[in-house]
Order: sequence, then C-alpha cells, then structure tokens
Amino acid sequence: MNIQADRKRISRLLALALTMSLVFANSLGASPSVQQIPHLIIPILGTSLNKQFRPVGMVSQVVIDVYERQDRNGLQVQFHTEPGNFSLFARQSIHAAITRAFAAANLPSESWTVLLKFPYSGQTIYGESLSAMVGLSVVSMIKGDHLLEGRALTGTITERGSIGAVGGLQLKILAAYEHHFQRVLVPSEYDVRDGDWRTPFLMHVSPVGTVDEAYFGLTGHHLAALP
Repeated sequence: MNIQADRKRISRLLALALTMSLVFANSLGASPSVQQIPHLIIPILGTSLNKQFRPVGMVSQVVIDVYERQDRNGLQVQFHTEPGNFSLFARQSIHAAITRAFAAANLPSESWTVLLKFPYSGQTIYGESLSAMVGLSVVSMIKGDHLLEGRALTGTITERGSIGAVGGLQLKILAAYEHHFQRVLVPSEYDVRDGDWRTPFLMHVSPVGTVDEAYFGLTGHHLAALP
C-alpha cells in the first residue's frame, strides 16, 4: 500500500469537493458561507382531469429548500424544471405568496434563497392554489415551527394579507379525505363557482381569513410575535 499516493488522492478528492460546494453556492448567488435549512416536503391540494376528462381532486407534494446567504441582494425564488415543472403563472403566484408571508411575519427576506421542486416526472403545476401553503411553509422553516401532521392549506395570499379564494374546493377536500388528512384549511371567502358542497364524514374543514389564522392552523403558532 502506497501511503503517500493515498494521501495525494484524498487531497485531490477534498479539493474537488470544495470546488463543487463553491460552484453550488455561487449558483445560488451567494458567498461560499451559505447556511441551508433542512428541506421540507409539503402536501399540496389541486385538481386535474381523469381519463374521461372529468375534473378530479388530487394530493401531491412539493419539496422546499431554504438557504440563508451572507448578502442582502433580495429574496430569490428558484424552481427546478425537472422531474416536474412549474408554469409561469404558478411561479409568479408562489413568489408573491412567499414575499407576502415574509411581510406578514415581520421577517426580513433580502438574504434568503428558496428552491422549489415538483417531484413528478413530466408533470407541471399550473394553478395558484398551492401558493399560500408554500409561502407559509417557507416561513415555518425559518421560524423553526413544525407543520402539524395531517393538515393542508389551499388558497393564495393577497396583498391585504388574507387567504384568497380558489376554486375546486369540493374536489380538493374529497382528495384530502381519501388520503386520510385530518384537517383542511380553506379560504373563508369561497369561489362562487364552487356553489354548495358537503364536508366528508370526520373531515375537519376550517375556513381561515388571514395568514395568521392559516399559519396557526398549520403549525399551532402565531405567524408574528404578539405585542
């Protein structure tokens, strides 16, 4: 065994690892000293079309990674384009929701990078109803508040700091019920196109009006520190 050769090989591997970490940090627009918060996988509720082209509810997931940078160059929200993708409308809605969630929580956003992945090959998210769930989940990661099991939120975050109405509530609630969710948070302002609908047996559906109500329902904590 050549100990000197092994040491040289290990040195080259360490140098390569350091180079790769620097490249990754720079790809985030950050200095090498980037702090990552462990990634979070969140449930999202949506609608799609089945083989008969009829609308159905669906439950899927989004993976969130959050990085704190050393600069103050502004909030950066980045999207993986594979395995799944996000439409331009979905990206804009998510970016707006994250920005508004930071503001509602009185958190500075200029040094954070958020990286999002839709882990379903060949599929694309088109709607905006996941945006509030994503925005409040990002804040929960930074605050260290864990999301409660068996809960999901559908809706947007408006400029006023309320949870905005989205369509397809009945289908989304049924999908959550089939996946054994215990509680679904929905906007207190309903989309008139949904009409009347029923809550499945033993499914807890909670209308929420503000981002603080939604955050409390998801985490059991208030969004911002109380005075």
